[in-house]
Amino acid sequence: MKNSTQYQTVRVPLGERSYPIYIGKNLLSSLGRFFHRHRLPKTVLIITDRNVARLYLKIAQRSLVQAGFAVRAIVVPPGEKEKNLRRADAVYSELLRFRIERRSTIVALGGGVVGDLAGFIAATYQRGVNFVQVPTTLLAQVDSSVGGKVGVNHAQGKNMVGAFYQPAFVVADIGTLRTLPDREIVCGVGEVVKYGIITNRKFFSFVDRNLPNILLKEGRVLAHLVSGCCRMKALVVSQDEREDNLRAILNFGHTVGHALEHAGSYRSLKHGEAILLGMIAETFVAYRLGMISSKDAARIEGAILRIPMPRSIGFSFAPSRLIAAMRLDKKVASGKIRLVLPTSVGKVTLPIVVDEKIILEALVYLRAVLLSKALVV
Repeated sequence: MKNSTQYQTVRVPLGERSYPIYIGKNLLSSLGRFFHRHRLPKTVLIITDRNVARLYLKIAQRSLVQAGFAVRAIVVPPGEKEKNLRRADAVYSELLRFRIERRSTIVALGGGVVGDLAGFIAATYQRGVNFVQVPTTLLAQVDSSVGGKVGVNHAQGKNMVGAFYQPAFVVADIGTLRTLPDREIVCGVGEVVKYGIITNRKFFSFVDRNLPNILLKEGRVLAHLVSGCCRMKALVVSQDEREDNLRAILNFGHTVGHALEHAGSYRSLKHGEAILLGMIAETFVAYRLGMISSKDAARIEGAILRIPMPRSIGFSFAPSRLIAAMRLDKKVASGKIRLVLPTSVGKVTLPIVVDEKIILEALVYLRAVLLSKALVV
């Protein structure tokens, strides 16, 4: 690689399925070289959305074509609402029309929605084809592109149809984050804060202290966030690839967060925003159960409330409806809602059963917090 494409590598150690995450600037224009390094087939199909295609599709295509690859692209509409079986079926039809064979590679170029959708298609088309993640949002670079979770939503719940399917490699070009809208940076911060809370108190402090620089998209800080989160997730995934035990801690904030996304029909709150709110509610549950000190609970909530959020969540906040949605969460066991709960900044429990009355209290508390910040209209 040329000096203009210097990068760092984080490895996800999974035996025969191990793979590297390349993190740096100007990596997208060198995508073809990474493909050569990994000896991938000459037929490549890029899946992206309209917003990302306008900015980066030509760069990715040019790099691959110049490296000798035959490239096709499928551009889908943007947004979480497109992550469903209907959209997947439409993409399958395009793959068949293009005569894409099993010895091909599908590239996910975009954010978490594109990564999940393209990964699901790669895992299932002709029983599995090569897959490469090229995340272009902060949320995707720090979380969703790493670990092999792919899938689509069902009308009754988020990510209910999916698989564990590891990529050949991940290319996280920090330069793509410069073009992100401010709201997308906030979404990424939601997952970044989560990593500090669940595994690393020092990292949490770094994020809290550097929030202004993160929101200004300062490259050095963003690179530190991406590499730090990838290392933490790689460590967890290497110990529990299929979420049988330890990996479940990555779901902190997600049970309430997914219910909030569902309540807004996946249009009102973005994923990272919903997770931020979910972490407030689930931290309240931990405090209510005497599992976390008031000092640490306040520190978590205070850090989250310093992150800019939309002025309105965009839907009616009904705690009873949110609990009904939570009963469909994948972590439910024998009909009982289970939550990952913090015991301090930097440490959480595995999912535990929580009385729905306490969850209801937490949702009422979250509503009060939102009202105090004028987030509910």
